[in-house]
Amino acid sequence: MSKLLFPEGFLWGAATSAYQVEGSPSADGKGESIWDRFAHTPGNTWNGENGDTACEHYRLYREDVGRMADLGLNSYRFSVSWPRIFPAGGGKANRKGLDFYRNLVEELHRHRIRPVATLYHWDLPQALQDRGGWANRDTAEYFNQYAAFVFENLDLPVHLWITLNEPWVSAFLGHALGVHAPGLNDFNTALQAAHNLLLGHGLAVKTYRESGRKSEPIGIALNLTPVEPASDSSADLAQAVRTDGFMNRWFLDPIFRSSYPRDMIELFSRSFQVPHSEDDAAVIAEPIDFLGINNYTRIVVRAGSSGEDFMGSPVNPPEKEYTEMGWEVYPRGIYELLTRVHHDYGALPLYITENGAAFPDRLKKDGTIDDSRRIAYLEGYLAEAWNAMQEGIPLQGYFVWSLMDNFEWSFGYSKRFGLIYIDYQTQERYLKNSACWYRDVIGRNGLEV
Repeated sequence: MSKLLFPEGFLWGAATSAYQVEGSPSADGKGESIWDRFAHTPGNTWNGENGDTACEHYRLYREDVGRMADLGLNSYRFSVSWPRIFPAGGGKANRKGLDFYRNLVEELHRHRIRPVATLYHWDLPQALQDRGGWANRDTAEYFNQYAAFVFENLDLPVHLWITLNEPWVSAFLGHALGVHAPGLNDFNTALQAAHNLLLGHGLAVKTYRESGRKSEPIGIALNLTPVEPASDSSADLAQAVRTDGFMNRWFLDPIFRSSYPRDMIELFSRSFQVPHSEDDAAVIAEPIDFLGINNYTRIVVRAGSSGEDFMGSPVNPPEKEYTEMGWEVYPRGIYELLTRVHHDYGALPLYITENGAAFPDRLKKDGTIDDSRRIAYLEGYLAEAWNAMQEGIPLQGYFVWSLMDNFEWSFGYSKRFGLIYIDYQTQERYLKNSACWYRDVIGRNGLEV
């Protein structure tokens, strides 16, 4: 048996997001979000489920933080609900909404758990969507104003600030494919939303630099995915480049290179309107202190019907293991992403801000949940992260998705990613075997493989 030890001070965490766990959708003056509206619209979610109750984290956060401490977590990544702070998107702030996050951060500090705050995890105030949402450039400025208020008024220290979570998902699943809020189906709108999300990110980073919280690092969390061709044919190789441009470089390049990738601009411009402004490019590329990487799987693609197809035809390699989401278990992907980002985009600190798997967990009569497949998944990905660190990659933390089972967006409550099992009828919490395994990993600061 080998011991893979991580550096002293490594962040061992778990992650959640506001709409997925908090419940209490109108408590203490909270406004409606686009996910409140989307999930309450028939046909949008599995069994018509919504986040009205979720995990009741808004009521039970002290109990949940206590469980984090019992697991030995030294960090917790949560998101701030924009419509709890500004029910109308802007204007007068709702102090009671802010108080929840102040109390949460205070409770985390009391248990010596470092707070990692995400400002936007997809729950745009519906009042702003009614004015065009992220397709409206004004939303970037509203986001900046909201961020400035949180920077100024969340008094206790935050270990890391994350502006946006997975803007690719917000833009394309929400505006082009319509499977996420706000449920639109227009690629031009999606491209504009992607641009305005990045603009909002850059504005918030710039505002942060001018605030009094300069000692707390700020960055962004991107969903990045290794893309591989299904064969060595020239068509499949070219398709993999295009798909990578759409999935990864469309966000990495403007943040780190001040421009969208030239090959993708040329491709998109044949059919769509590509937003571009030199002034915006400089704002979007405002330097960040770290990059968060969310990764679950890889994409293997076969060439599409034409050289203008930027998604291609994804294929599932045979004889591989797949999670309940239908995603291939591919631990090497973490190594590939960490090394690629480091070598292609600069030697800044990196965090794995989401990594995890959904499996069909079953609660036994004795209150235990044997999720050995999740343990094997996490162990494999962590081992590959350790391998990358042995090559000098500056990885500084790892966050399991997720702390607890939760409302999994359009999948409702049908998928379970958590270390902690939630009985949604009673709100009872049960530690899965993976939670106990993770507690041991944290206790020894590494793996035994």
